[in-house]
Amino acid sequence: MTIMTRDGVRISYDDFGGTGPLAVLVMGTGSPGRVWHTHQVPALRAAGFRVVTVDNRGAGASDECAAGFTIDDMVGDVAGLVAHLDAGPAAVVGTSLGARIVVELALARPDLVTRAVALAAHARLDPVQRAFTAGEIALADEKIVLPLGYHASVAATQYLSPATLRDDQAAQDWLDLLSFAGSGVGPGQRAQLAVSVALTDRTAAYRDIAVPLLVVAFADDATIPPRLSREVADAVPGARYVEIPDAGHYGYLERPDEVNRVLVDFIAPRTRGSFPGAP
Repeated sequence: MTIMTRDGVRISYDDFGGTGPLAVLVMGTGSPGRVWHTHQVPALRAAGFRVVTVDNRGAGASDECAAGFTIDDMVGDVAGLVAHLDAGPAAVVGTSLGARIVVELALARPDLVTRAVALAAHARLDPVQRAFTAGEIALADEKIVLPLGYHASVAATQYLSPATLRDDQAAQDWLDLLSFAGSGVGPGQRAQLAVSVALTDRTAAYRDIAVPLLVVAFADDATIPPRLSREVADAVPGARYVEIPDAGHYGYLERPDEVNRVLVDFIAPRTRGSFPGAP
């Protein structure tokens, strides 16, 4: 773990080294960069990349910034990290809120981005997603902590595919993992949730993105439904769209081999357009 300071805010990152092209991985709400370490980091290192994972402000070992921040602050942190590493431009990969960050980065700083991959991409939230996020903020503000078992079961239903939950052992393993993570929402995560609630519809703005973009949707994603990801792919000129079957919002953990294959093929392909769904 290494610390970069930007405008007085400490941003933590892990640099796995190497002399290849830079790839920066950006997580979603409340999650530290180490979530990438089990599956995506080894795949990208094997493909020859220098891989760096980042803890967004509000998560992991980065500063909580409990007073709040904006999507522009989070985009600026990733831009600052690429500049700090002095190894860019970089391929950038993000999921959920991290997807929003990398797409906005591709729009604002195309000089820093070679290719962008957005898992569970979205240019807007629909009323259900907005209400769910606002509800999580309300629970945090009321200091309501859900019983661990109930929290885990709700999270499993929200973030995992029914295909995963049909396997009793896999379902139990996930329940154990989600229970271990706890049900409380800390100040940093609450600030990240507020960023999502404040997001405006950026569909029109994304028509100006010139960086090559791969949008990856998860067919059973109840948090960011595939139709929202498809909207991003349709808005960005030349963007590619792939939908991973039997995968929920945590599809990069549920179906890592499929996700890694399309990810590596796009940012370090031997043959362009070899994955299913590519034009």
